[in-house]
Amino acid sequence: MASSKNLVIVESPSKAKTIGKFLGSKYKVVASVGHVRDLPKSKLGIDLENNFEPQYIAIRGKGDVIKAMRQEAKNADKVYLATDPDREGEAISWHIAHLLGIDPTKACRIVFNEITKNAIQTAVKNPRTIDTKLVDAQQARRVLDRLVGYQISPLLWRKIRRGLSAGRVQSAALKLICDRENLIKDFKPVEYWNIAAMLSEMQDEKGKSTEKKKFTAKLIEYLGKKITVDNKEAADTIVAALKKNDYIVKKVEKKERNKRAYAPFTTSSLQQDAANKLGFYTKKTMMIAQQLYEGVEVKGHGTIGLVTYIRTDSVRISEEAKSAAKVFINERYGEQYHSNNIFSNKKRDVQDAHEAIRPSYIDLVPDEIKESLTKDQYNLYKLIWSRFMASQMTAAVYDSMAVEIENGDYTLKANGSKLKFDGYLRVYQDAGEENNEKMLPELQVGHKLNLLDLQCDQNFTQPPARYTEASLVKDLEEKNIGRPSTYAPIIATLMERKYVSREKKSLLPTDLGFIVTELMEKYFKEIVDVGFTAELEDRLDDIEVENLNWKKIVSDFYEILKDELEIADKEIEKVKLEDELTGEMCELCGKPMARKSGRFGDFIACTGYPECKNTKPIITKVDAKCPKCGSDIVARRGKNGRMFYGCSGYPECNQVFWSKPTDKKCPECGSILVEKKTKNSTLACSNSECGYKE
Repeated sequence: MASSKNLVIVESPSKAKTIGKFLGSKYKVVASVGHVRDLPKSKLGIDLENNFEPQYIAIRGKGDVIKAMRQEAKNADKVYLATDPDREGEAISWHIAHLLGIDPTKACRIVFNEITKNAIQTAVKNPRTIDTKLVDAQQARRVLDRLVGYQISPLLWRKIRRGLSAGRVQSAALKLICDRENLIKDFKPVEYWNIAAMLSEMQDEKGKSTEKKKFTAKLIEYLGKKITVDNKEAADTIVAALKKNDYIVKKVEKKERNKRAYAPFTTSSLQQDAANKLGFYTKKTMMIAQQLYEGVEVKGHGTIGLVTYIRTDSVRISEEAKSAAKVFINERYGEQYHSNNIFSNKKRDVQDAHEAIRPSYIDLVPDEIKESLTKDQYNLYKLIWSRFMASQMTAAVYDSMAVEIENGDYTLKANGSKLKFDGYLRVYQDAGEENNEKMLPELQVGHKLNLLDLQCDQNFTQPPARYTEASLVKDLEEKNIGRPSTYAPIIATLMERKYVSREKKSLLPTDLGFIVTELMEKYFKEIVDVGFTAELEDRLDDIEVENLNWKKIVSDFYEILKDELEIADKEIEKVKLEDELTGEMCELCGKPMARKSGRFGDFIACTGYPECKNTKPIITKVDAKCPKCGSDIVARRGKNGRMFYGCSGYPECNQVFWSKPTDKKCPECGSILVEKKTKNSTLACSNSECGYKE
């Protein structure tokens, strides 16, 4: 007997579980588990002779999922396609419609920005047709990326080594990292001297002063012009002059300074803030954010989506959310804390319908649901909740004072400020924003000041900082390279291809990264050119905004790429990468051993290959001995990719640590201390029954 249920198709099982709870027994919610149709992996999959027509196939391994969806759709009264509300989600719905025989011009598509009961039920009541402009914008990007990746990558394989790749956005991002490293290498430091006076008010005719009244004033001008001190002789001359004359207050300026609240998070600003405040890599941020969006089991509420859609360029907030925030702020903090702030996007926004990232339920305060969340979920949810709440609050108000002090022909300046009203700082502070300034004493024009000390410090200009994930994301967004939803996979690919390595938080281009970038710059200038990449992004957006012909844009790009490919294939000579020798000699043939890269990661191999095929895994020792047998402890990686530390005597000794062991012993029980990855890198006892921590 046929079912009378309506069918709703989403991408992920966890999302299906959350939505199913809101729709009730008349609806069945199933998951496509991501994409169901794509270009084939084994070939280009684009008909270059037929106007770049994509040759889509069902994704291998999705046969059972597609079969199950077809059966459910056959038995359903109506099918709703409820994939994510962006280009990628629209394309997934379009592909599902094709596989299930659903007419895309019929009202079969439902969208929602948050997974709440009201949003889901409203969406089901207002289905629409599949938006072909969104689908075409996604197809254009997919086809362009395939043309670049599948036509340049084989060239890199032939000329450098197998396993390399190029990408439309990836290559431009790599060039930014390489260019920054070249700037650092070519940087020539310039000497300069900072001169500052430690001063205080004169308390009486004898010149006595109190420590509480002291402050620092920096030298800024000589004869009314900005002064730069670039050598010790000049610095010594100025210090001698400053000791001779009196310090007289020349000008006092008092004012109230407002610091306005930040806009709620976009994808990019969330990635940056999570990196700076929580130490999250972009990939981790998006993974945790996806969990919060799709649904988390919260005590007393069941499975609910805690945040709105996480892939957005917009800072817009719905009127409903603004009203709810106003009520919450007025009740929790007081009416003086609420403000109707207006935020606008820096550039044309093609995803404005999504809103900014915000909590789905404003009254679910992070600390009140902390026990229902993992540590990472709690930290990221708190960041999103706090940033949104702050965006609806008044500015922080500071009392500030600027004082100019005259000493003969020299002018010094001192600044001070004090927080008068905390405003949005009540719930949110930017990284490093803590108020460390002090208010200056009450000074009057003409006051004579007492010199306590003169500070004269030699400095040198510093090179630009290496990129971190946060600063790279910021630059990519500002330069209009790619889209925020692609930043995490771009950085992950650069790491996986070993074009970039990570040193602490900094991203460093490898020799291989430099070689690939140099080759791309010479033969594929447009692909790595920041301006060209940004202009192409705008044209791709115009497919969605102005309904441009996506195949025409692809054709224009391919005309350039095709010519460059022909020249590159003829002119590029085989690049020989030097082996990274390990210092070990092969025990089989006596030749040097070298570090090699393979499809499963790095390993050590004999340089006598192919005559000698001796290989070894790379073993990293730690500064600790096995407490069971005294052998070295080495770092290993499990099948799931997780790092652990085990005895080098395995399998005879099976000692394992999940945190990095040290050479220190627990003062309470004598077990090995291990490093616990916290903000302060705390040491803890490896014996779980002990509980000792440093």
